[in-house]
Amino acid sequence: MSLIDERQDFSDVADVFLLHGSMQSPAFLDGRLCGLLALRDVSAEGWLEEVCLGLGVEQPRDQSSAERLLGWRRQTLEALSASDMNYAPLLPDELFSLAEQAQGLKEWTLGFMEVVEEVADDTLRERWSQTLREAIEDLAGLSQIETDIDDSPDNENDLFALTEHARMAAMLLYTEQHPGQPQVEQVDAPVH
Repeated sequence: MSLIDERQDFSDVADVFLLHGSMQSPAFLDGRLCGLLALRDVSAEGWLEEVCLGLGVEQPRDQSSAERLLGWRRQTLEALSASDMNYAPLLPDELFSLAEQAQGLKEWTLGFMEVVEEVADDTLRERWSQTLREAIEDLAGLSQIETDIDDSPDNENDLFALTEHARMAAMLLYTEQHPGQPQVEQVDAPVH
């Protein structure tokens, strides 16, 4: 099994970033990836260019890094288009403090909204459902969240709810831009 077929998590991608001399979180670029897949269907080559630009390098350092970065794109696209609607933003997990998790969500939102602002003109936005427009407006506010939070059950619950809102907004954008993908409802033909 190649790295491109392996499930990528936040730490896997962060390790590739470190290998390229970058201390930045993958969350911002994951937000951009999600937005690009929803609005532009970014190609594998286009994604590698995007990541390399973000990392300040001309190309991935080695074959395994390229495979991991392409695997990240592939798994995001598969999750966005899957009928089980299991897409989840690539964010710091429970191994990180709540403050680090909140910072990751904020960065993901900034990346996602950057693409929405770049790509979605007024004509496109007018075709969106009211629900999607409201979800995108909410995400714009989410990019302002306070990230210096204590590890507490209340903060954990709030952060989970905000993350879930971002996840649903991303899936809603993808499904509205790709009608029929995922096929979430199967209606059987009436039997006569």
